[in-house]
Parts: sequence; C-alpha cells; structure tokens
Amino acid sequence: MAYQISDECISCGACESECPVGAITAGDDKYVINADTCLDCGACAGVCPVGAPNAE
Repeated sequence: MAYQISDECISCGACESECPVGAITAGDDKYVINADTCLDCGACAGVCPVGAPNAE
C-alpha cells in the first residue's frame, strides 16, 4: 500500500529528495506521493520532521 502525505505536511521538501523512485512532488498546499510509483519503502517517513507521510 502506497504512502500518503497528510495535512500535517509543512512543505519542507525533505521527503522529496529522499524518495528513491521520485514518487514525491510538490502539490498546491503540501507534497504528494504518486501511488503508482511509490515502493512503500518508508524512506519519506523516516526524514519527515512532522510525520506527515503515512502508510494508508
């Protein structure tokens, strides 16, 4: 199951550079994860200062 970024996202960009497959991009008000590309590795969750990426 792909990770999703919750509304707690502060748009710091830490997760985007950590994603090994480039599944994370900046959205209008928060970063978003492409579910079709996400490997469910959790690398994004490990670097997020507010815990916004979650396995859903």
